[in-house]
Amino acid sequence: MGDIRSYRRTEAALWLPLVVAILGASWGCSSDSKGQPPAQRTVLVVAGQVSQKSVPLQLGAMGTVQAISTVSVKPLVGGEIVGVHFTEGQEVKAGDLLFTIDPRPYEATVRQAEANLAKDLGQVRQAEANLAKDFSQVKQVEANLERDSAQAKNARVQADRYKSLVERHLVAQEQYDQMRTNAESLEATLLADKAAIDNANATTRASREAVENAKSAVQADRAILDNTKLQLSYSSIRSPISGRTGSILVQRGNAVKANDTQVLTVINQMSPAYVVFSLPEKALPGVRKYMTAGQLKVEARSANGESEAEQGAVTFVDNAVDNTTGTIQLKGTFANTSKRLWPGQFVNTVLTLTTQPDAIVVPSKAVQAGQQGSYVFVIKQDSTVELRQITVDRIVGDDVIIAKGLNPGETVVLDGQLQLVPGVKVVVKKPPSGGNSGRKPA
Repeated sequence: MGDIRSYRRTEAALWLPLVVAILGASWGCSSDSKGQPPAQRTVLVVAGQVSQKSVPLQLGAMGTVQAISTVSVKPLVGGEIVGVHFTEGQEVKAGDLLFTIDPRPYEATVRQAEANLAKDLGQVRQAEANLAKDFSQVKQVEANLERDSAQAKNARVQADRYKSLVERHLVAQEQYDQMRTNAESLEATLLADKAAIDNANATTRASREAVENAKSAVQADRAILDNTKLQLSYSSIRSPISGRTGSILVQRGNAVKANDTQVLTVINQMSPAYVVFSLPEKALPGVRKYMTAGQLKVEARSANGESEAEQGAVTFVDNAVDNTTGTIQLKGTFANTSKRLWPGQFVNTVLTLTTQPDAIVVPSKAVQAGQQGSYVFVIKQDSTVELRQITVDRIVGDDVIIAKGLNPGETVVLDGQLQLVPGVKVVVKKPPSGGNSGRKPA
């Protein structure tokens, strides 16, 4: 036991000078020759200002470009394709000739229809001439009837007068018999005239029916001629819209059928164009609210972000929410005069609902994420930093809209936050020439 105690005392005696020497060296390094405390550490940072400005209230979504009109060109008549008058991918206008189907059979049909029409027009003229002749005969017979009726009436009066004279023995019986016979003859002629009028009227009705039948035949001929001309026009296939053609799917020399399922080519109207996109259903009340105040603007940019944004307006909001995805579909119409939007292309869309005035904005580089939420380092007047918790409203591009925690004009750290703790003194380095304080230096 004595040996152990002696060993421990010896070991302590050996370590004590070494510990004292280390502590002395440490104290010597942490103080200057005059015994002053160590100098405060400074950190080089990039800073930016908290600003206040009007910012748009926007919603972003992925969209798909759709042609405003797509036409699948098909033949309406059958025959051999004898001409292709465009190249694949060509811009065409409405009415431009695309294909020609052999027109000769349809031209022959048109000539035949024209001949039938000419023949039936001649029959109409002949029937009308016959009707005019029969009508003239009716007029003549009516005139004869009127004349004979007057003569018969006069003869009957004379016969009655001579009868009275005979009974009074003032004239001879022969004179009375002559007057009576004349009256009876004229009455017979009057009956013949009435029969002639009935016959003339019947003939006139028949002629009138012949005219109507001939005119009906002419109408039918004209309808047939119009149809044959329409079929002939179908042999020249023209573009129904202005747009861009696709591949030529049927080449010259191929035979096609009327109303065949075979598509000759597809034309997409490129300008204007639709962009279809979906938003969460929770955004629907805001969309409806701001649409009542005016047309909502929407912009579309290619997914790779290389091209400029195209400007458009919302022209359609679907009438139902898709309950499988919880989204509502919208459609924007874009002039697309530069042809940047291509049917089937995926684009990034940004819908602007309204503009928020006097919003407090900081560059997104200033905002950090911590266990207690978002925060920034604020540079105080004495060049020390303060860690301040903030409430983020939303992010717009490279800016963050602050709902709570900052005031306009304050200075925040944009780069160098990893070296900071509250109270550390900082030195703000100048941005590169022509640069922006919100950007990291190169």
